[in-house]
Amino acid sequence: MDQLMQYVPVLMLAAVAILFAGGTLVASVVFGAKGKRYKIKDTPYECGMLPVGEGNTRLSVKFYLVAMLFILFDIEVVFLYPWAVIYRDMLKTDPNLIFGSMLSFLGILFIGYIYAVKKGAFDWKK
Repeated sequence: MDQLMQYVPVLMLAAVAILFAGGTLVASVVFGAKGKRYKIKDTPYECGMLPVGEGNTRLSVKFYLVAMLFILFDIEVVFLYPWAVIYRDMLKTDPNLIFGSMLSFLGILFIGYIYAVKKGAFDWKK
């Protein structure tokens, strides 16, 4: 029961947040300016031009594939930072383990990169 009592401040904060959000929405409806709605004021504004045509153009699937590969390789590089932080400490205890693990990690990453290049995954303009 004592552990559950520790969550009371969190529940109180959640209740205050919900009440504040609901209160501001209700206040904007009650006190908001009521006026005439004009058709020209309700149209979307696009840099002074009238919006004509489709809003979104379709992109090739290759574009999304390149974006996902970029995110994948970017996340892989993030895994290098913890390794670099503990590199000196690990050199004192077991240098072969840390160096071998990083070589295997970079090897697998490089094989994936070569595979993506051979498949033409990075060329999204085709």
